[in-house]
Amino acid sequence: MPLAYSKCYDPSGARYGIPTYPWRLAPEGLATRRQLRARGLRPGGQPVAAQIMRRSRHRKAGVAIAYLYREDLAQPVRPMTPGRVRALAAAMRARRTCPGCRSDAGYCIPTSLGLCVTCAYSA
Repeated sequence: MPLAYSKCYDPSGARYGIPTYPWRLAPEGLATRRQLRARGLRPGGQPVAAQIMRRSRHRKAGVAIAYLYREDLAQPVRPMTPGRVRALAAAMRARRTCPGCRSDAGYCIPTSLGLCVTCAYSA
């Protein structure tokens, strides 16, 4: 195993408290939240089973971590109910409504501006 992987390879969990694997070298049967979601699954309250680590120039510690969950304990994603569809539509409508002109901008209002582009740059 190359030297770069030695800091991230801890299958026993002695160093980091949980089993740790280098990027793309996790064993079969473990998946991240995104991978579970792509398969129509969710963690379902199970604890983190392991983690994967990789170098990152964008993080303060220089390391990016993704938690892994067991696929055999994962549960199916809950179906969308009519109430959840209405709540999601209302939340998205609120994000698109400009507080200045009270119109639907057709896009999510940038939080940096707080107003639609037309209202923010009207002067």
